[in-house]
Amino acid sequence: MRENRLRTLWKSGGAAVNGWLAIPNGFSAETMAHQGWDSLTIDLQHGVVDYQSMIPMLQAISTTDTVPVVRVPWLDPSALMKALDAGAYGVICPMISTPDEAAKLVAYTHYAPRGTRSFGPVRASLYGGADYAQHANDTIVTFAMIETAQALDNLDAILSVEGLDAVYIGPSDLSLALGCRPVFDDVDPPVAQAIDHIVERAKAHGLVAGIHNGTAEGALARVAKGFQFVTVSSDARLIAAGSQQLLSQMRAAPAAPGSTSY
Repeated sequence: MRENRLRTLWKSGGAAVNGWLAIPNGFSAETMAHQGWDSLTIDLQHGVVDYQSMIPMLQAISTTDTVPVVRVPWLDPSALMKALDAGAYGVICPMISTPDEAAKLVAYTHYAPRGTRSFGPVRASLYGGADYAQHANDTIVTFAMIETAQALDNLDAILSVEGLDAVYIGPSDLSLALGCRPVFDDVDPPVAQAIDHIVERAKAHGLVAGIHNGTAEGALARVAKGFQFVTVSSDARLIAAGSQQLLSQMRAAPAAPGSTSY
């Protein structure tokens, strides 16, 4: 079976730089994948991507060594299983707040006897290899999102669930849950303390900690804290930022003779 390069990277002590895909298009996904991201996450929870759009995006990512990850809309067995059957090598599930929910997440993403995932890797066997079924349980990465006050209260119990590989922090939702501003990097002190607590407890339980970031500087600071999976921006945000930078440069330049602006 094709290796999961996230697991290989983490085993060596490294941190994965993850890109985020919000645009439902195979070509934009292919363009992102060819830039050298360690992994790319297709977001089905927020934004405009649906299942039919996700398939060509996964196919596009497959033209590179970038690891395909999917954030599913919710803790729903059909959504998780279909994402895996389509070839996702990692799944991120939002709003995991109890150990029971974490146990269900693990069950839905693992074949028996470890879990209850139904067999039907229609595209996963093309991407992963003919022996996908024999090795999927040890290859796929399962992330539980920690982003509620209840999850913080139950953190050690969630992290103790056997088969869970990693946790992923959504700083904006975590901020809202703690009565703070919904931001990625410059979080309020209570959120900063919660984030530090989560990464410390994840490391103590032998799990990988991941987090969403708005800037490269913010992501690097969190790698220094022990995060091994850092998302930086998104395809849509990068297009907007690049466009704004170009237009600012053009508008700051002297106007051409006979023209008032570019």
